Amino acid sequence: MEVLFDSKAGEGRDYIENICIRAKKASQAISCAGTNAKNEALLKAAAKLVEKKDLILEANKEDISRADETGVRPQMIDRLRLTENRIRDMAEGMVQVASLPDPVGEILWGTVRPNGMEIVKKRVPLGVIGVIFEARPNVACDCSALTLKSGNAVILRGGKEAVNSNKAIVDCIREALSESGLPEDAVIFVDRTEREYVNILFEMKDYVDVLIPRGGKGLINNVTENSKIPVIRTGEGNCHTYIDDSYDMTKALSIVLNAKTQRPSVCNAMETLLVSEKAAGAFLPIACVALKKKGVTLRGCPKTVATVGRSVAEEATELDWETEYNDLILAVKVVKNIDEAIAHINRYGTGHSEAIVTENFDNAERFKREVDAACVYVNCSTRFTDGFQFGFGAEIGISNQKLHARGPMGLNELTSIKYVINGSGQVRE
Repeated sequence: MEVLFDSKAGEGRDYIENICIRAKKASQAISCAGTNAKNEALLKAAAKLVEKKDLILEANKEDISRADETGVRPQMIDRLRLTENRIRDMAEGMVQVASLPDPVGEILWGTVRPNGMEIVKKRVPLGVIGVIFEARPNVACDCSALTLKSGNAVILRGGKEAVNSNKAIVDCIREALSESGLPEDAVIFVDRTEREYVNILFEMKDYVDVLIPRGGKGLINNVTENSKIPVIRTGEGNCHTYIDDSYDMTKALSIVLNAKTQRPSVCNAMETLLVSEKAAGAFLPIACVALKKKGVTLRGCPKTVATVGRSVAEEATELDWETEYNDLILAVKVVKNIDEAIAHINRYGTGHSEAIVTENFDNAERFKREVDAACVYVNCSTRFTDGFQFGFGAEIGISNQKLHARGPMGLNELTSIKYVINGSGQVRE
């Protein structure tokens, strides 16, 4: 098997261009691969992840040790950490992707024109997808599974914190591709962690069809502002939960605790809790104490602080309403009513995931209609914004933009369209 990580491959532009050329060539082959061959590769890759879990965990242990030494926050280390269960979840995601319908070649629309010409609109792969991500090794697995099934090649560039974990995972996937008769270079990992390599990748518009950044605001802004390649913006999640006038205490408390504390480091975790004036007196004292017991630092508006006391919540600043903490920190604001809640969300939200807890049908419908976000929830946690939870097997990212794709991006979102026209000698007059 070809050695993926050749130290003599060159530096800078030559290194990145070589990777892009290989990915472009592989994309031409993988785009024509049959469903059975792609599924075989996915199932083999899933088996290899489980079979080689000890090697993957050892590589991850090196990454965790380095992260500890460099002072990475505990919540970010949680994103980085792999366990046997997380590896099995990754493998299960690959199996689930294999079980999903192949989008390539799907006929979306067709017609016969008055002159007898047949026009068919069908799904085709995007081509070469570059994914730039931070310290979450499962991203390498999820992206590889989805790009493979949708007939694309992928160039993966992960954060330096997870370089050893990513290498181990990609090795398994490339072996599976080779054993299935598919090009290994349909999945390529950039093992150089210096920023200059990313900047060079931004210029490879002749080879790479789209870039998808997955990570924090700084990473996403860097990619969208500097890339010469089209970008699908993903990830940034300043998510809200609004407790309406009419609410069920048990539902509300469970949803709020889950949305904030189940995994606070991820983009679909709640960052701001909004509570109506009518609900605040009864709900806030109970909810805030429960959140404090879970280790959450509360930053509240003046009405919140007056309701629960300064020993429970500190004073919030304007910056808190627009911050994605990715941590056990929560901004809390009392709003007059649903009007003010929707206005606050549409001003400070990032278009990711927003939730209302209410027993009022009209308010629920209004919230769904007027809140501008990729995912809008009624009486459930924002933590469900996830490709696996939506039945996509995995996701390549959660898009919070409006062009091409929005929300968790599964197989269909990794395709473009082609019009195929069949004629019998027609010419235009």
